[in-house]
Amino acid sequence: MITVIKIGGSLEADPHRRRVLLTEIADGAFGRCIVVPGGGTFAGLVRSAQAREGFSDAEAHRRALDAMSDAAGIFRGIESRLVQTLEPWAEAATPTARIWNPRLLRAGHPDIPETWDVTSDSLALWLAGRVAAKRCVLVKSVDAPPGQDAAALSDSGLVDAAFPAFAARYGGPIEIWGPTRRVAVAPRDAA
Repeated sequence: MITVIKIGGSLEADPHRRRVLLTEIADGAFGRCIVVPGGGTFAGLVRSAQAREGFSDAEAHRRALDAMSDAAGIFRGIESRLVQTLEPWAEAATPTARIWNPRLLRAGHPDIPETWDVTSDSLALWLAGRVAAKRCVLVKSVDAPPGQDAAALSDSGLVDAAFPAFAARYGGPIEIWGPTRRVAVAPRDAA
């Protein structure tokens, strides 16, 4: 079984933690994994450019995917044992750890709205569903409050607006790993 681990772009501010996590993933500490890179600073530049230039949300979404692709390259540079992949759901042989490069989604996908409501958090859930992952982990630079469901986490701004819908479609266990604690996202009916 595969675990999808999304490493937030905000971990750029904590390069030691990011490096240790990528090394642990490459070492197999969490079993077979697919890493989803957050857009980080690159995605922030897309937001600024959209405000300045006025291009559409669909174009911003495509540029944000490019930001994630750039981050995938950086992750590979940090930990060379990680293999980049464009279509992890189509691969028969699965190395222990891979980095998903979402570049192919630039052409669009009917399940993914091309708006800022969908960030790498929701894309990690989409991928987790696509590969039938045993769990989806979001690594954040802040701790999540325990006992919150996807809607409450979205309302607080910790995850994106589309997250609750993507979580419902995925249906598997979701965890948020902050700097000091790891919490499970509560099922909808438990919150």
